[in-house]
Amino acid sequence: SEMAATQRGSVQTGETRKEVHESCFEFLQIEMLEWISQGGEDEFGELNPVAAQKIEGLGYSVGHRLAERFTKERGRLVEPLEIIKFICKDFWLEICKKQIDNLRTNHRGVYVLHDAKFRWLTKISSTDANRTKQLSAKFLLFPCGLIRGALANLGVNCDVSAEVVTFPTCNFTIKVKN
Repeated sequence: SEMAATQRGSVQTGETRKEVHESCFEFLQIEMLEWISQGGEDEFGELNPVAAQKIEGLGYSVGHRLAERFTKERGRLVEPLEIIKFICKDFWLEICKKQIDNLRTNHRGVYVLHDAKFRWLTKISSTDANRTKQLSAKFLLFPCGLIRGALANLGVNCDVSAEVVTFPTCNFTIKVKN
């Protein structure tokens, strides 16, 4: 508790607690990926579809719940573009502590969200470029699920994929299903 910390002579600020929460989340995510990946990789280090689906499914569940929580106090979003803008601004700000850097669309149901420095990829490192690419693909399954779950909660049925452009720049592609 804050009082106990003060009595011991060290006061934690709100910023320190946020850093602790973020560290806990990062470690949880790493362990979750390792646990689900055990026995789920082929000889080339690629995840099998069942393991990938589990990770994406966890993200979907979390995203669905977070969208409910983040939209509780606001009016109903109706238009798909309005919903996508909510994801790029408000939702991403809560998740990644910044807004999406760029949103592109073809106005036919395809949206590309560009994050120039996706924070969940900044901690990944490997001396082997192929291994870094494999690790990135694993780490992107959860946020793809987050986005898909949030959009499903808001009434947008879609597929979400991600690609690393240049490390740690990432594009999330959303294809809305009619």
